Amino acid sequence: VQLQASGGGLVQAGGSLRLSCAASGRTFSSWIMGWFRQAPGKEREFVTAISGSGGNTYYADSVKGRFTISRDNAKNTVYLQMNSLKPEDTAVYYCAVDTLRKELDHLTFQFVSEYDFWGQGTQVTVSS
Repeated sequence: VQLQASGGGLVQAGGSLRLSCAASGRTFSSWIMGWFRQAPGKEREFVTAISGSGGNTYYADSVKGRFTISRDNAKNTVYLQMNSLKPEDTAVYYCAVDTLRKELDHLTFQFVSEYDFWGQGTQVTVSS
């Protein structure tokens, strides 16, 4: 599986960005997709995840109400709409896939170790 993330950039606080992650593979709709981020000097942290069908989502408390994850299974693509961005959202954002699970019925989807393929990362910088 190959993942290609795009859409990062520089934005002022309060602004918006939309990240995309295109995946290869014929069974995309069977996979949990997640977004993580890593700021300089910090560990990679969970942002959000979406079930294979797109019917269930889960967000970290730090982004709840501001970020929205969605997916288009016909296009093998997952999106991250980020609104009301804050300087503390500055990080490299990574998309990831869990090819072994389809549903968000266990809290381990928040763990880096859950995912078996990762995109290359896209930089998001929010200026104050």
